[in-house]
Amino acid sequence: MLDVSLYLLAITLIGAGLIGTVLPALPGLPMVFAGIWLAAVVDDYHHIGLWWLLLFGALTGLGVMTDLVAASLGAKRAGASKNAIWGASAGTFIGLFFGFPGLILGPFVGALLGELSSGSSALHSTHVSISTWLGQLLGAALKLVLSLVMLGLAALRWHLA
Repeated sequence: MLDVSLYLLAITLIGAGLIGTVLPALPGLPMVFAGIWLAAVVDDYHHIGLWWLLLFGALTGLGVMTDLVAASLGAKRAGASKNAIWGASAGTFIGLFFGFPGLILGPFVGALLGELSSGSSALHSTHVSISTWLGQLLGAALKLVLSLVMLGLAALRWHLA
């Protein structure tokens, strides 16, 4: 009975992690990794062993680093001020409370207001906010793809072992 409960917890971690790859409030990739690792532990590493877990850990680390860099690169490429970057982060957080539209518009509006507050023109501020938003979107897409790759490899390994 304990094994079933732990497998359900692993599935819950993986499901929440998938949601977390697109919601900035949850550490998506680490949660997917934790779910896969928990399933491996419960299975006594029969299907997924050390080398597979090291691969999944490396993919998790790559995804987390890339996500952190993606939004910053988008902002820097457009010549964003520190206010725009802080604004995008604040907009992302505030947007969480307004559902999906808030998640889409929050970073954009936050970067726009941040850049405007630094004295930039409306045109430059709009360009910066679009670039920042695209960087965040690219980071989220990459995290989702990496989590699906991890799940696909884990499922394939589970099936073949």
